Amino acid sequence: MSTTAALIETEYRLGAHNYKPLDVVLSRGEGVYVWDIEGNRYLDCLSAYSAVNQGHCHPKIFKAMIEQAQKLTLTSRAFRNDQLAHFYEEIAALTGSHKVLPMNSGAEAVETAIKAVRKWGYEVKGVAAEKAEIIVCSNNFHGRTMGIVGFSTDPDARSGFGPFAPGFKIVPFGDIDAFREAISENTVAFLVEPILGEAGVIVPPVGYFAGVRELCTKHGITLILDEIQTGLGRTGKLLAEEHEGIEADVTLIGKALSGGFYPVSAVLSNSEVLGVLKPGQHGSTFGGNPLACAIARAALKALTEEGMIENSARMGERFQNGLRDIRSNIIKDVRGRGLMLAVELVPEAGGARQYCEALKARGILAKDTHGDTIRIAPPLVITEDQVDWAIEHFAAVLASA
Repeated sequence: MSTTAALIETEYRLGAHNYKPLDVVLSRGEGVYVWDIEGNRYLDCLSAYSAVNQGHCHPKIFKAMIEQAQKLTLTSRAFRNDQLAHFYEEIAALTGSHKVLPMNSGAEAVETAIKAVRKWGYEVKGVAAEKAEIIVCSNNFHGRTMGIVGFSTDPDARSGFGPFAPGFKIVPFGDIDAFREAISENTVAFLVEPILGEAGVIVPPVGYFAGVRELCTKHGITLILDEIQTGLGRTGKLLAEEHEGIEADVTLIGKALSGGFYPVSAVLSNSEVLGVLKPGQHGSTFGGNPLACAIARAALKALTEEGMIENSARMGERFQNGLRDIRSNIIKDVRGRGLMLAVELVPEAGGARQYCEALKARGILAKDTHGDTIRIAPPLVITEDQVDWAIEHFAAVLASA
């Protein structure tokens, strides 16, 4: 049997060094817990970047995957399959969407939306050829593809990968005046996260998205909300837009759309935007495959029928209040919505990584981001006792500093 040290050494020797994970080698998961190869149990406070909202190895999603895998897994979209139409019906009814385009990864969903809104801009809005502009926000994270990193403001994401595609304007997140000033006759869309996840769970000012929605409607701009992390219950609502009482024109979902079993994403839209795509203009071999659709259908049912979204709201409030009650001179801020939380530390704390290491030693896996921030996003099935236990250990680690 390989040891933890041996497996880490092999990873380092043979793998590209584009990640810096905590040195724990996991081998099993169930519900909110994961176990390493030495048998140590951890409370997962990352949920694979919110891909495992339903908990690890949810039995009903697993059952759906096995049953479908024994019948039909892939046909490509050259032929039809008996799962795709049911997936369309169920997700459209749940979200109020008029058109659905299934893809695989979140980044693919973002790229799909960019293509569609540019084409819509030319064919419907009447923007001059090759002049379409999309407004995005600083500190955004929409994926790692070439198209996406070109409008990132993260030096690590951009440096050394250019030249990049033009057609993007960057404005500060949460600044409605900056958004208003950036709008031009060539603006076809505003692509934005309801809450900036990778940037450290940055929640916008109250009323920001209501103002954004008003300006988008006034100027004929497609509002694209990237809900790949914030959607599907993570913030205590099915979609984070519900907190602001608005509706996007295009919504992007992924991650928890499969409960962590399989890469599944989707572009949800009105008929006008996705209606511009014709056969041969966009697609994916695996997008909309029967295995993906069966898994996504089961994942959505688990979320809605087992009360996970409501539990996210309740446990999120409990978790956030508990974190706020911690008395520590290194805590700068506690913020978030639902079970999408962050603890930002003061610069003098020396970075969040060491505290994530200390939490690991106590049986909690959390992730540092942007140097000084600890991200906290456990599966939505977490209980009161588990939240209270986690708060005790966060308090012990942070207060001791």
